[in-house]
Amino acid sequence: MPSAGSDDDLLEWYPSQVKGPVDDEVQEADLISTIEFNENGELLAVGDKGGRIVVFQREQQTKASPRRNEYNVYITFHSHEPEFDYLKSLEIEEKINQIRWLKRKNSAQFLLSTNDKTVKLWKISEKTKRAEGFNLRDESGTVRSTNSITTLRIPVIKPMELMVEATPKRVFSNAHTYHINSISLNSDQETFLSADDLRINLWHAEVTNQSFNIVDIKPPNMEDLTEVITGAEFHPRECNLFVYSSSRGIIRLCDMRQSALCDRHCKVFEEPEDPTTRSFFSEIISSISDIKFSHSGRYMLTRDFLNLKVWDLQMDNKPVETYPIHEYLRTKLCSLYENDCIFDKFECCWSPHDNHLLTGSYHNLFKITSRVTRKDAIFESSREQAIRPRQLLKAKKVTPSARRNRRDEINSDSLEFSKKILHCAYHPTDNIIAIATAHNLFTYVAKDSSSTSS
Repeated sequence: MPSAGSDDDLLEWYPSQVKGPVDDEVQEADLISTIEFNENGELLAVGDKGGRIVVFQREQQTKASPRRNEYNVYITFHSHEPEFDYLKSLEIEEKINQIRWLKRKNSAQFLLSTNDKTVKLWKISEKTKRAEGFNLRDESGTVRSTNSITTLRIPVIKPMELMVEATPKRVFSNAHTYHINSISLNSDQETFLSADDLRINLWHAEVTNQSFNIVDIKPPNMEDLTEVITGAEFHPRECNLFVYSSSRGIIRLCDMRQSALCDRHCKVFEEPEDPTTRSFFSEIISSISDIKFSHSGRYMLTRDFLNLKVWDLQMDNKPVETYPIHEYLRTKLCSLYENDCIFDKFECCWSPHDNHLLTGSYHNLFKITSRVTRKDAIFESSREQAIRPRQLLKAKKVTPSARRNRRDEINSDSLEFSKKILHCAYHPTDNIIAIATAHNLFTYVAKDSSSTSS
């Protein structure tokens, strides 16, 4: 556990920015499907169901603006296009399922993006100079006749207006029969894994025509199938370790040094089920929708439908911490099953020093929890916050006995399940969070963001 301290209690948050259309009636292609900060938080990538990726850049520090908390559009590009699998008569969506940034090695940035079937490696680079004075073509690019060339010119490099380009460098395809649900970059920065419902493949970033199947849980008879893979992630420091989660709420830790095929896990993390609370919905709500290693690598954070759980890698029989997210929905599981909301996949994330946890809920609510004090706060994302950018967010309370005249109370019977926060991201070094509603991106800054205390 992190050490207790006065700075480790819940932070107060200011709304910083709201990105996206004002009108609620937008096309499905505009729905946000993933968000991800790069390693230093200077860039924030947002993927949508239309196959587009928008990269926002943190504003540069100036004397007039010493605190850089706003993000502006850096580049927008189309990562994936809709495809059709003629062999299976299946449409392949262009929706971006996940984005993962590579650590920066030179002046360019690299990111991995995936839809249901194909992973792509993109290079994002800046151009500030261009060559002029060619011999075989004029300034407009038209090829000149060799007969008109009387003198030999030496091209010169001249400054130009900044231009940002996105170039596809690698395409990793044809390796997944089922839909890819997660990708994870190894700490060696050379290999990455891609996971679908039944298999996990290991790739080298330089090799596109070959991958290694490291996990295969497909039974010989599909009628014997009892669970599917819901996510996979490499350990942040040990390049031989990775975990994958399942629809039964089980986490398996694998060591690639043991064997080429990691079907035999070295550790299983599973919480025994209380038979007194078992119901028709037990298996559905225990399915893990997201799994993240802590920055230290000692803990894992998982999100199921109702809870956040923190697991210690040294203890596999139960989580060391459990935080209910929306326990008030336990009595509404039947209606949530009927409208398919019970299958929603909520993400979760750690703060920079692993002291705070962030995840989303319905009614455009998100919850921040302090691991030190075990206190939590629920906030609501709304476009009205853009009108009052320097007004602190007020915590909300969801209760069946909410009073109508109290703006900080929300009745659990009047929650809008069509409004939900599935995707969230925490800045890797500062107290800045990014929250995605259906088609809007919200960024929030802690009251004292000059020093990181999370």
